[in-house]
Amino acid sequence: MDESATLDAVAALLADASRILFITGAGISADSGLPTYRGIGGLYHERLTADGLTIEEALSGHMMAARPALTWKYIAEIEANCRGAQPNAAHRVIAALEREKPDAWVLTQNVDGLHRAAGSTRLIEIHGTVHHLRCTECRHERTVEDFAGLRLPPECPACGGVLRPDIVLFGEMLPAPAVGRLEHLIDAGFDLVVSVGTTSVFPYIAGPVWWARQAGVPAVEINPGDTEVSHLVRHRLRMPAARAFEELWRRLHPEAG
Repeated sequence: MDESATLDAVAALLADASRILFITGAGISADSGLPTYRGIGGLYHERLTADGLTIEEALSGHMMAARPALTWKYIAEIEANCRGAQPNAAHRVIAALEREKPDAWVLTQNVDGLHRAAGSTRLIEIHGTVHHLRCTECRHERTVEDFAGLRLPPECPACGGVLRPDIVLFGEMLPAPAVGRLEHLIDAGFDLVVSVGTTSVFPYIAGPVWWARQAGVPAVEINPGDTEVSHLVRHRLRMPAARAFEELWRRLHPEAG
């Protein structure tokens, strides 16, 4: 099936489905100019950090506890490379489909907040968000637009402890409320699962696609490269996310031109 025919088939699935799960990873935000940690063009592609560590070691829960200044150094570096990014067509079309489909949800690994900025509300940010800070010692929390002007590592104004972004660092557990919400949604079932811009290396990201395969529910992958779930889906669009969703929206709303 050629690209145009595959787009037609995926658009037809989107039109017919009521309950849709969009699963998104770094690839969807790449079209907003955000770099990935790894992969071609990533900030740490095939190299160690300046401190001789892998990025996974630097951004681990253990390192945050032992050497918070070092972990904050790399969190801030990544945030600076992402600062000012805006939602792209993929984020916007997914948010628009949420408004049309009352039972559409987004499961994202991204901590950049772009889905929320685009208007998504039925959203599971499984790895948290970089814009929400919490104290490692007390219950103080705050929301920031970016890290400009922050003294690193930032100090909690309530107790003097270290603030950290409310994100899941390497080696840490996923937030129980987010996991519970995802499990509840999977139990209720979906009509369509769409994996976008993720290699699906984590079991909880690949899991819904495996569920779809076992349940006989169609699944779609939008990703230029091969991934852990490519062999499981009914249709593959080997395209960047923004272009794919622009084409799909055009087919779903031909009157919009």
